[in-house]
Amino acid sequence: MADTGTEHDHGEDHAGADFRLSAVLADIAKGSDEDRISIGDLLAALKRRALGALIFIFAVPVALPLPPGVSTVFGAPLLFLSAQLMLGMKPWLPALITNRSLKRGEFRKIITTVSPWLHRAESVMRPRLSFVGQRPFVYLLGLMCLILSIVLFLPIPLGNMLPALAVSIISLGLLARDGLWMLIGLAAGILAIVVVWGVVWAMIFAALFVVGNVFGLTF
Repeated sequence: MADTGTEHDHGEDHAGADFRLSAVLADIAKGSDEDRISIGDLLAALKRRALGALIFIFAVPVALPLPPGVSTVFGAPLLFLSAQLMLGMKPWLPALITNRSLKRGEFRKIITTVSPWLHRAESVMRPRLSFVGQRPFVYLLGLMCLILSIVLFLPIPLGNMLPALAVSIISLGLLARDGLWMLIGLAAGILAIVVVWGVVWAMIFAALFVVGNVFGLTF
């Protein structure tokens, strides 16, 4: 596979010691509540940032208890970016996705909710276990993010928040080149898949039980 520079891109925006993703997101959120901010606007604002920052900004809203429409806006780009992380590609999104938008006031609410947690994370993250963020391990992280992104689209209880939280942790680890956070995010992703799988099986067994009782069937 050709070297696309992804390994460098993962941490290039963290090269400056003064960089804070929380500050960047706050700047993007500024503006009138009536203004709309599109996915393309977010991509343009972060075009020189690491892929980890882009994945975080699209994953974290899905982890919050927001209206379904907002989660849908951010879920689609997450699929593309996760696949690109897995394949070692630079971030790119089609116009069909970049044209989607939401009110800037809604985006500001997301940033206001996330900022305290993001500030805490930024205060403890530091470069360590750097091999985790390098090839080939980073492709495994991309695969996990892709699987979790697919799960986000399924109409399953707990199918949104837990996978999105795991992706958010992985992306912050990539951004800070913190291998410990990447491993924690990977473990959280495995846990999220187990929980969602358990919920799916519980729903199936519950449906079979109801059908069996109604129609007198034995499964």
